[in-house]
Amino acid sequence: MTITEKILAAHAGLDVVRPGQIIKAKVDFALANDITAPLAIKAFKAAGGKKVFNKDRIALILDHFTPNKDIPSAIQCQEVREFAYEQNITHFYDVGQVGIEHVFLPEKGLVLPGDLVIGADSHTCTYGALGAFSTGVGSTDLGAVMLTGEIWLKVPASTRLIYKGNLPKWVMGKDLILHTIGDIGVEGALYKAMEFGGEAISQLSMDSRFTMANMAIEAGAKNGIFIPDEKTENYIRSRAQRKYYIYQNDEDANYVSVKEYNISNLEPQIALPHSPGNVRGISEIGEIKIDQVVIGSCTNGRIEDLQVAASLLKGHKIAKGVRCIVIPATQMVYLEALRQGIIEIFIKAGAAVSTPTCGPCLGGHMGVLAPGEKAISTTNRNFIGRMGHPQSEVYLSNPAVAAASAIAGKIISPEEIE
Repeated sequence: MTITEKILAAHAGLDVVRPGQIIKAKVDFALANDITAPLAIKAFKAAGGKKVFNKDRIALILDHFTPNKDIPSAIQCQEVREFAYEQNITHFYDVGQVGIEHVFLPEKGLVLPGDLVIGADSHTCTYGALGAFSTGVGSTDLGAVMLTGEIWLKVPASTRLIYKGNLPKWVMGKDLILHTIGDIGVEGALYKAMEFGGEAISQLSMDSRFTMANMAIEAGAKNGIFIPDEKTENYIRSRAQRKYYIYQNDEDANYVSVKEYNISNLEPQIALPHSPGNVRGISEIGEIKIDQVVIGSCTNGRIEDLQVAASLLKGHKIAKGVRCIVIPATQMVYLEALRQGIIEIFIKAGAAVSTPTCGPCLGGHMGVLAPGEKAISTTNRNFIGRMGHPQSEVYLSNPAVAAASAIAGKIISPEEIE
């Protein structure tokens, strides 16, 4: 079996599972945010729920429209807050404590290798970077999980993606996953497990691995996953709040497909409007002037991302007419950036630095675009209207490209700033 199949088999109490098989599996950890939790709570109560299956294995995280942008978002958060207090949810996180869920939960050691994690948010697949099976579901399914601690799943077939070569300068996990989605398309891994491996993957930091797993859903995948290695264990060792189990592939594991990429000559990748699959190398895009830059999100709001952006912005100014918004993904990321002097670099450059929030990624607040405006962003989606007006445009990139573009006022390679 593959690592995905092994995790699912273990949680279904079965010796073997195969792609296409329907299983009922026990859930290690479940999560929802201020947008999806109210609907899950409604489903939980409609099913007669009185008490959640385990108050220690559910996280309710107020991160999307918080600090509250308007009265409806305040009411949503109020509903979640009241439910969390009523159920005595251990892992309820409010403004001042909270971070963007998919960065925050691994940081806190709440999601671990070998786990089966279900979240009412499509980017729950992020935790595959740890060697967990994690996937997003609708709020109704999450309500059932909160009640029973179990979920019905169809076992996905696995596709193996092997990355060879050495990482060029300014190329990060974001570029590897954008290049992959550009190659296979936004339905190229539909309901499959995207398993990432190869010598180039071993060179990636955990932060870059989280970025890649995060965007597996942008290729239509059920989950993205990495085989845990020494870097994984080093990340987890000081964080884990409970025991965990590391799974490996069997040598005779079956894959529906295997693709190889040599990334030694890969340049930073840009996803042009209006699809994460509309990807080109930065040398191919021509001159595109921008109005806004966003550095943050569950995709690229970690400390490595801020360090890379700050290394370019240091001693420079944001271009006139460009708004640069930096959003550390968690309070701990923010604090570490303060300690390292990164926040000062951003502010001296003319950027706005926000408290942790999803903010503009989903067109929520903290940077909504007007008609005709163009933004380059380290987020994960650039659909029509994703960050604001339907006539605005969003370009996706890694943090180095975003920072360099903020200085130039147009999309450029970081090499042009050095």
